Amino acid sequence: MEQNTKFISFDNYRSHNIFDKIISLDNLFLAWREFKRGKENKKDVQEFALNPEDNIFNLHRRLKNNNYLHSNYKSFYVCDPKLRHIHKASVIDRILHHAMVKIIEPIFEKSFIFDSYSNRKNKGTHRAIKRLKIFAWKLSRNNTKNVWVLKCDIKKFFENVNHDILIGLIKKKISNNQVIELISKIIYSFKGENKKGIPLGNLTSQIFSNVYLNELDQFIKRKLRIKYYLRYTDDFVILSDDDKNFHGLILKINEFLESKLDLQIHPQKVMIKKWKQGIDFLGYVDFPYYNILRTKTKNRILKRIKNSNYQSIQSYFGVLKHCRSSRIKTKIEFIIGNYNFK
Repeated sequence: MEQNTKFISFDNYRSHNIFDKIISLDNLFLAWREFKRGKENKKDVQEFALNPEDNIFNLHRRLKNNNYLHSNYKSFYVCDPKLRHIHKASVIDRILHHAMVKIIEPIFEKSFIFDSYSNRKNKGTHRAIKRLKIFAWKLSRNNTKNVWVLKCDIKKFFENVNHDILIGLIKKKISNNQVIELISKIIYSFKGENKKGIPLGNLTSQIFSNVYLNELDQFIKRKLRIKYYLRYTDDFVILSDDDKNFHGLILKINEFLESKLDLQIHPQKVMIKKWKQGIDFLGYVDFPYYNILRTKTKNRILKRIKNSNYQSIQSYFGVLKHCRSSRIKTKIEFIIGNYNFK
């Protein structure tokens, strides 16, 4: 039988060693239950589920005896909408990723700024878009003044995360040598063409990306004292009632990224526009009184709808709740009426 998988509170384990929290059987079995949710039809998950107790006990033993080694990744490409190179770890490694994140995430979470919206509880794309509109309405004094928006993208962020810098940032919050060694095994398990990077596909990459770019957040908020700033993964926006300082800000931010994080702003993805012209951000184009779906996002939904199941169709309708969408809803309903769905 599987171990008791009751909720593990970070506060309840303060007296225990953080490494022991991560590798505890309770935490590993809980990580397994959470990991497998929605993946029961995957072949590798089904194979692991034939004997989960022995597999997890074996993982626990290897971790406790310092014999754990991260497996190699399976690599493939997805188009969503642009081509992305995904690296998939083994089931046992992904269970460890879940167990790791469950324990270390609360340590870092309290140091993140409020307006970081990627891969955080009670955040997400729609809250980021809503926050952008709140900022803009406040700055524009209820749309009576112009608001300028600077939008930037970090060039090939996931491919260019410097492993040594990342581990150094993690050490600022975690001093336990066993945990650092385990985290280092996960980080160094992946090396891109330039010997850097964190893999798209790892749950740990979500927390690591926020740890890494929290340095940028702190620089912009504390050093540059930018009030109206928000970030979602490697996209960030700054709002102002005057665009004259934007070019100077870009230079300062890029200098910080290059010198401190071994990154740079993507020179072809810098946008400066008035809010009333529409701000393309996170799949939507935001205007003062409404949002519309980005054209690429709309076309992607219409292209996929014929091969979608019921759950996917409902998720599309969920996306459309946050924008003007009567025309695309009509098109989707027409397609639904003419095809049989899974």
